[in-house]
Amino acid sequence: MKMKRSTIAIIVILVIGIFIYSTFKGNYNKMVTLEEGIGGSWAQVENQYQRRADLIPNLVNTVKGYAEFEQETLTGVIEARAKATSVSIDPSNLTPSAIANFEQAQQGLSGALSRLLVTVERYPDLKANQQFQQLQVQLEGTENRIAVERRSFNQTVQGFNTLIRKFPQTLIANMFGFEKKGYFEAKEGAEEVPEVTFE
Repeated sequence: MKMKRSTIAIIVILVIGIFIYSTFKGNYNKMVTLEEGIGGSWAQVENQYQRRADLIPNLVNTVKGYAEFEQETLTGVIEARAKATSVSIDPSNLTPSAIANFEQAQQGLSGALSRLLVTVERYPDLKANQQFQQLQVQLEGTENRIAVERRSFNQTVQGFNTLIRKFPQTLIANMFGFEKKGYFEAKEGAEEVPEVTFE
């Protein structure tokens, strides 16, 4: 009788131990997989921003051909591109502040490009230039791809952040240093409806 009780106790302890190990291992591996997915998703975001940065020299050179074009606008685009390409983030350090710094540099470039494209409106010959039109279409396509990749990145980050905050996964996350990742967020004031007036 004593032999049976001790055998049952050992079996119960083994089953509980295997269950705990399986749960622990499964959750740890899931966190690693999701964290790697964030790194891959971040690489796609960077690829699209790099594609945009690579289009800018061709755009600037095309615009430079129009001698009367505002030099200050071109200089602003070149400087914003240099700043945006100098800010990079290691995928293992995707903290909210690091992403905010990256996004701020990219918004500076977006603003400079917007000013350039608004200025182009004053130059009908430039607007009609075939190369300029092709570059503008490529730039618009790249902006759309950036939006898609940012959304995909945010969804991947959301899955990871949700997992590491749940119990018992939060215990495993804390033990192994899995930390919350940052999101791309909408620009300040994006929730406000712009005021339109016709004069």
